[in-house]
Amino acid sequence: MNTDPIADYLTRVRNAQMAGHKVVEIPASNMKKEITKILEEKGYILSHKFEDDGRQGIIKIALKYANNTPAIRKIERVSTPGLRKYCGATELPRVLNGLGIAIISTSKGVLTDKEARQQGVGGELICYVY
Repeated sequence: MNTDPIADYLTRVRNAQMAGHKVVEIPASNMKKEITKILEEKGYILSHKFEDDGRQGIIKIALKYANNTPAIRKIERVSTPGLRKYCGATELPRVLNGLGIAIISTSKGVLTDKEARQQGVGGELICYVY
C-alpha cells in the first residue's frame, strides 16, 4: 500500500521523463487531477486525459520535451504525511525567484504560489516545480 500518493505521482512523472517516455499513466484522485491541470496551464506538460476504468480512474499525461530535454527540470515534494509544511499568505515561497511554481492546497482549492498570493490565502505546500 502506498502511504503518499502525491509523492508516487511526482515520482512517476519524474521517472517517465528521465526514461524519455511520451505518456505516463497514473492512478487518479481529485488532488492529482488538480495538480495535473496546473501543470498543463503553466506549460510543464502537453496535455492530460482522464479515463474511467470502473475503479478510481487513470490520468494519462503527455509529457513535454524541448530538444529531447524535459520541460520539468525538477519536481519535488515539500509536505509529506509525516511532516506537513504550511505557510500563510505572507510567507509563500518564490521558486527560482519566480521562474518556477509552488503548488499549494488552500481553502480555495489547489493553486500556484502566485495565485494564492493574489487571493491572499495560505495553505499546505504540496510541491515545487521548475
